[in-house]
Amino acid sequence: MTTGTGRLPGQGARLDFERIRAELELPAGFPAQVLAEAEQAAAAGPDGDRADATDLPLVTIDPPGAEDLDQALAVSRRDDGFVVHYAIADLGPFVAPGGALDAEARRRGQTLYVPDGKVPLHPRVLSEGAASLLPDQVRPAALWTLTCDADGELTSARVHRALVRSRARLDYGSVSADLAAGTPHPSLEALPAIGRLRRERALVRGALELALPDQEIEPDGRGGWRLVLRPRLDVDAWNAEMSLLTGMAAARMMLDAGVGVLRTLPEAGDGALRQLRDSARSLGVDWPREVGPAELLAGLDPARPEAMALFMDATRLLRGAAYTVFDGAPPELSTHAGLAARYAHVTAPLRRLVDRFGTEICLALCAERPVPDWVRAALPELPALMTGSDALAARVGKACLDQVEAWLLAGRVGEEFDAIVLRADTGSAEVLLGDPPVIGKCAGEGLPEGERVRVRLVEADTEARTVAFERVNGGSR
Repeated sequence: MTTGTGRLPGQGARLDFERIRAELELPAGFPAQVLAEAEQAAAAGPDGDRADATDLPLVTIDPPGAEDLDQALAVSRRDDGFVVHYAIADLGPFVAPGGALDAEARRRGQTLYVPDGKVPLHPRVLSEGAASLLPDQVRPAALWTLTCDADGELTSARVHRALVRSRARLDYGSVSADLAAGTPHPSLEALPAIGRLRRERALVRGALELALPDQEIEPDGRGGWRLVLRPRLDVDAWNAEMSLLTGMAAARMMLDAGVGVLRTLPEAGDGALRQLRDSARSLGVDWPREVGPAELLAGLDPARPEAMALFMDATRLLRGAAYTVFDGAPPELSTHAGLAARYAHVTAPLRRLVDRFGTEICLALCAERPVPDWVRAALPELPALMTGSDALAARVGKACLDQVEAWLLAGRVGEEFDAIVLRADTGSAEVLLGDPPVIGKCAGEGLPEGERVRVRLVEADTEARTVAFERVNGGSR
């Protein structure tokens, strides 16, 4: 893990993100009517028509400090494979269709993450309280039961409303450490085995896995902020596979029934693949013609600079994701090319609007009841609502990263840094510094993708939120 810490020279007050909130017109709170409705729903608690599944030893895995816990799982082996119990927070008892809370959630679309405080999709009394799968609390859930054979292939899936109780709130680092020490939580003992099998199945399908580290913002403990370049742990991938498994099961249900909302992505065109092959060639990465892009990328060492550069180039294969709704006629596009599978969002309803509707569809189908009219009526508007909120979330994330990068480098114009060239173009490139882990534009001809270079900071504008570099002559290493 790489970190970088910085503050504006001579500034003692805590740096915040209020200007970004104002520029992007992020809501500061919830309307009174929405809060009142949420409080009333939280006080009423779950409905009574539910199976009691509180005996299942479910656990949650989330980043440290998270309170909006959407998912809890328990994985077990059986003679011919695996059983995954996956509980998803159920908003059905709390969000009345057509009410003020429902309307506000549709307006927001998803939770937005700002370093000094998130902008939640739902009031915290629900998202971090009555609806969250917090430990040792009885909570309503949509409980998925997924069975897989010995090769990790899905053989059956069902979901029903239940009451559950999480036994422990775990985080990725502690789960990884416990697995490495041979002392995993009993509910996760089989997670590595099925996680690896699901990753193998994904590779066979042709799913793309870009092992890029996450560039994250954290408080530095002194009123400022630091950047953390956090590599993806195996546990992250295995846990993600459980969510993907559920989403694939949901998509299959929807397509079989002829109604639903899918996450789709068209196949990359020949031009994008040719560009990726050209990049691999220039980076010195051997790519035999009979090897597909998924297999190539999976075989790279993510710690190597040329691999990081090729992962960045491969992001062009993942452009064009959309939400596809259908009711009656089958959709023209039903697959997600990046996953090489049919897939639907159903595992994060506290943080993403569309998951609530997908979950309601699957609950109705498994109960052999009609899909509720209010769900069907909402389907046509979901793609625009989610596309708009996705775009806003991307703008928020980029603005915050740009701001922290500028803060970290303020007052350091003229200094030189070691960097990796991630992506090169005519006359400029995108580079990643070693310390602090800042990504910025670098001027210079012939910058070699995937190589280490020496660069000089020429701009760090905290108002414009920009940083810029130039190559130091003779600075390749």
